[in-house]
Amino acid sequence: MMSVALSDLAALAAAAAAASWVVFETPFPWGAELPKPTDSMWPLMAFLFASMTLSSALTHQMSGPGVPRPAYGRMAAILFGTVFLTTAMLVLFRDVYFSRSFIALTSAAWAAPAIGHRWARRRRPWFERICVITNEKELADDLNDSDHAEVVRVLSPETDGPLDRLQKDVTVAVDLRAVLSDRVAQYLSSCAVAGYAVRPLTSLYEEHTGRVPLVHLAEGWEISAPPLGLARWLPGKRAFDFAFTAVTAVLWAPIGLLVAAYVKLADPGRSVFKQRRVGLGGEIFTMYKFRTMYVDAETEGPRFAVEDDPRLIPGGKFLRKSRLDEIPQLWNVLKGDMSLVGPRAEQVAFVSRFRAEIPFYDHRHMVRPGITGWAQVNYRYADDQAETVEKLTYDLYYVKHMSPVMDIRIFWKSIWTVISGSGAR
Repeated sequence: MMSVALSDLAALAAAAAAASWVVFETPFPWGAELPKPTDSMWPLMAFLFASMTLSSALTHQMSGPGVPRPAYGRMAAILFGTVFLTTAMLVLFRDVYFSRSFIALTSAAWAAPAIGHRWARRRRPWFERICVITNEKELADDLNDSDHAEVVRVLSPETDGPLDRLQKDVTVAVDLRAVLSDRVAQYLSSCAVAGYAVRPLTSLYEEHTGRVPLVHLAEGWEISAPPLGLARWLPGKRAFDFAFTAVTAVLWAPIGLLVAAYVKLADPGRSVFKQRRVGLGGEIFTMYKFRTMYVDAETEGPRFAVEDDPRLIPGGKFLRKSRLDEIPQLWNVLKGDMSLVGPRAEQVAFVSRFRAEIPFYDHRHMVRPGITGWAQVNYRYADDQAETVEKLTYDLYYVKHMSPVMDIRIFWKSIWTVISGSGAR
């Protein structure tokens, strides 16, 4: 979005002026008194603005589809990228003058207006008005229930009678699987010629709902092809998972020891619960969690968790809602069994059943399972097969559109999920 990028540039200019006033006692960095007569602020200013422009372009390229609204996650990525690239340029051009305090203050001062103008833009009511040409009423209802879509008309593909003219701001979403009558085909052609936005229903549905319409998948190549194109990001994703988990071990390891001690006191037995789960490529691995159930809770076989589950140990419900029971999964991340972000790793018994009964279920195993994921932050805990199908629509959306920026969005949502305790049982 060009207007957002221009607002970011203006905010960066204002932040640089404010930082210059504090550090150099002038709002004009190029007029600052520097230690040497040959020193100049121009290269540093050029690095800052070039880095911001490049970061904005890169995050746009790395972003998946979605409603075209300013995102806080992308803003955080632009801010981090700007600081990182500016630092890299300064290391490369060592003779250029720089001020650590100026860079730090500029970054801090820039964050506030960058968040502010996004907040203001996101508060404005915005709806895309849509005419849907389909026989799949359920998809039209899902679209209408999303936050920024208003379905103004659902038109049957077989219609032969007269059709009213649409208002100019309406987008036409056409079901490409439907067989159109001659009248609807002519109507659609007229809309395109008249300048209306005409788009496939599936892409519009995914953009507004964050889900994949399972009824529109044919052979599954629609899911399998995108990860091949995104393969260039996967080595970086794995490297980030390992580095982030290793660096933050000083934080989560001591908390894990405290949780382990509590579980041991709450119910005698091993604190860490091991279970076989299905991971990347359908391979089975051992997943670790802190035990939240009594030792013999699943002697009759695995089953879905329920509200106020009687199998939980004292405090087990809190451990689940706070996600403290998932700390040992960070060891799985270090080993390479899991990622920080991805579809939920499911039990072997459930996967065997779902493979046979749910179309395209195995496609969720095209990427590493994650501690958190798109389905986890958008849908409640699934406690039956019907809800598992609903969650699958989110998992396949992630597999199809996974990107670094999308992972950042999921992290932001995960923080709120932990704070609110939603989605856990």
